[in-house]
Amino acid sequence: MTFQIKFHHLQAFVEVARQGSIRGAGRTLERSQPGLTKTIKELETGLAIQLFVRRREGVMLTEIGKGFYQHASLILEELRVAQEDIQQQQGELSGCINIGLSPSVANTLMPPIIHHFYWQYPHARVKVLEGSLGFLVGELRQGRLDFTINTHSPDTFNQDLVFEKVFEKTYAIFARRDHPMAQATSVAELLQCDWTVPTSHNGYFQALLKSAGADPMRLSIDVVCESISSTAGLVRQSDFLTILPIDCPEVEYGLVQIPIAETLPQVPYYLVQRRDIQQTLLAALLISRFRKASQLAG
Repeated sequence: MTFQIKFHHLQAFVEVARQGSIRGAGRTLERSQPGLTKTIKELETGLAIQLFVRRREGVMLTEIGKGFYQHASLILEELRVAQEDIQQQQGELSGCINIGLSPSVANTLMPPIIHHFYWQYPHARVKVLEGSLGFLVGELRQGRLDFTINTHSPDTFNQDLVFEKVFEKTYAIFARRDHPMAQATSVAELLQCDWTVPTSHNGYFQALLKSAGADPMRLSIDVVCESISSTAGLVRQSDFLTILPIDCPEVEYGLVQIPIAETLPQVPYYLVQRRDIQQTLLAALLISRFRKASQLAG
């Protein structure tokens, strides 16, 4: 008889994997350690595989366990979304919406949207994860994000994702106010400078410089920061240059736009969703808010 995996098997397995220990998973799930240990043992015996390697400081997924985790976590997330969608369709407008945003969107477009959305739907829980699409795409594919709004190069679209262009942003080169190259008028003058960019703009940085007539191979990105705020902070107190959106709040404090003659191309931003998923009512409402705000901003 084929072993039947049940919900409590998946729930226990995923939480133990996330916590890295049965003790931690027990606290989260409010279950006893012996009970969780028995559940994991049942799952491993039923599947005839070892999912975890037991260590003194906890547990670690085996290679087979890592693959199973991808499937199990996605199943649990889709069950959660399905249950919340049914509740929302019946008029209970509560539940969790997980979104991923690029740093520039999180700092400009997002705050008023979330403020008004929460005012209208006070029982909704919104979790915002900030980062580049490269950083967030795994979360999106595993169902831990409902959607993201981010930059992305069109030549690397993925068949399992849907990309909808929602707006464009204008970028410029910035330096500290008293930088020796603050009055430069061409990209060529800046080739020997030190550069830093946020993680989310690393790839597009090369494309921007190439479109402006500079050879990206002649430039080195010496420091890559995890956020726009850390990028701006570094530029503000050093000789590093960077490329940032002109509407970014961080550029208003101690940074100046270098008046180069070349025009940098607009940077497209996309609403990215999984192709095989239907958004819950609340998630769809929040997406419509972002679409409307994007049209007004554009």
